[in-house]
Amino acid sequence: MDIKYISAESLEEILTYEKLIPRIEEAFAQDYNIPMRHHHQYPNPKEGIDSTLLLMPAWDNDNNLGVKIVNVSPNNRANQLPTIQGLYLYFDLQTGTPKAIMDGKTLTTKRTAAASALASQYLSNPESDTMLMIGTGALSKELISAHCTVRPIKKVFVWGRSYEKAKKIANEINIPGTAVIAVSTIEEKISEVAIISCATLSTTPLILGKTLRPGQHLDMVGAYKPNMREMDDETIRKVNLFVDTRDGASKETGDLVIPIREGNLSLSDIKADLFDLTQRKFKYNFSHQEITCFKSVGHALEDLAAGQLAYAEYKT
Repeated sequence: MDIKYISAESLEEILTYEKLIPRIEEAFAQDYNIPMRHHHQYPNPKEGIDSTLLLMPAWDNDNNLGVKIVNVSPNNRANQLPTIQGLYLYFDLQTGTPKAIMDGKTLTTKRTAAASALASQYLSNPESDTMLMIGTGALSKELISAHCTVRPIKKVFVWGRSYEKAKKIANEINIPGTAVIAVSTIEEKISEVAIISCATLSTTPLILGKTLRPGQHLDMVGAYKPNMREMDDETIRKVNLFVDTRDGASKETGDLVIPIREGNLSLSDIKADLFDLTQRKFKYNFSHQEITCFKSVGHALEDLAAGQLAYAEYKT
């Protein structure tokens, strides 16, 4: 049995955003029945904080089935390790034969950023030329690259709790025609930029509604647990809210779970998800008078789309 191993380096080469974004769009435009991901907290006594196990299965109506196994360990940065560790297992749907094992971290960061850029294509100002990246984790560089693929962004500002880390991220990014600049506070740029992308593990809001202006697009990627929040209630009240999937977003992220529990948000306030947008069941016409917000928690269909592309283009 020839099981391919597709490394992080190979995935970096294959999963370009020019190819991955339309592939994910094509996947959401189909009618697949993907189960909710398994989400388990488990004790990590040596670190003093729980870790998270995610199991994300998906299959299409043809030949492909995949399962992603991911561990999220919040304290890994202190040990110079990525927060996200995992593998993607890719099978033949008919026979159940394993076809490939892929690096789960790289596949996750690539597909997550691609989904955000896909949403931006539907929701943000097509002339967006500025961006604020809040967070300096593994996703930050990918989100910047993905957004710059679909919008004519000329300036990107990067904020992190460590200004030195923000400067390091800014120096590592090389996108022709785009300047990447570290900033010491969120407030100094948040009201000026067209796109705000946020990918953190914060438990207190970093995006405050009072700092936002009409015409902006929010890309909210972090806060993947019910006790985490990246945006406050005023933000929730001001935006047109979109999600990757209704079931996942309404149950897993504190950005929605907490305001729903406290009566500040209802499920009917969600305008549409990626299935609605890609299948043209909901069409959003950009307005300079409104703020759009895409809240992402990740979906196994994105993994399957990325896995299919990687397997098809991988050359030993």
